[in-house]
Amino acid sequence: MPPRSKVTTLPVEVKAWLDQSLVESNFSGYESLSAELAERGYSIGKSALHSYGQNFEERLSALKLASEQAKAVVAAAPDEEGAVNEALTRMVQEQLFNLLLAGEGKVDLPKVAKAVAELGRSSVTQKKWQAEHRKAIREEYAAEAAMAVTEELRGQDGMSEQLENRIRGILLGKA
Repeated sequence: MPPRSKVTTLPVEVKAWLDQSLVESNFSGYESLSAELAERGYSIGKSALHSYGQNFEERLSALKLASEQAKAVVAAAPDEEGAVNEALTRMVQEQLFNLLLAGEGKVDLPKVAKAVAELGRSSVTQKKWQAEHRKAIREEYAAEAAMAVTEELRGQDGMSEQLENRIRGILLGKA
């Protein structure tokens, strides 16, 4: 098993600075990054930084591509029911499951557990939104129907406003 990358052992704030610097420099200038890290007390050669940078750039590019494709899908097929989000959630769940099966004990279980928990929370939020959306549509439809019925009755026999409000309340389940 190869030794662990020196970049992955950097403190969180130094690694965040390095990642930001790589993005800002368009994944170039590894010699100057190596020199800057040396000034900060970390000895990492330009080759190791380049290797890390290539991997990071590939992951970033894949993420950008996926994001652009998702935006294109949403623009091409608006999804008020949340079916796309539900499908994506299931795909991610499947990938995490496959990762666990293929990992053979080499998987960062806390990270996977956190991802699963966040997916679950996302799914619950999605279901809650769908239920609220459907309820709002039903209520809007019921209010329109109640208005139509009371207007119809008012026009026929001169119903009072009090009776109209009572009938509307009954129709809307508020009486």
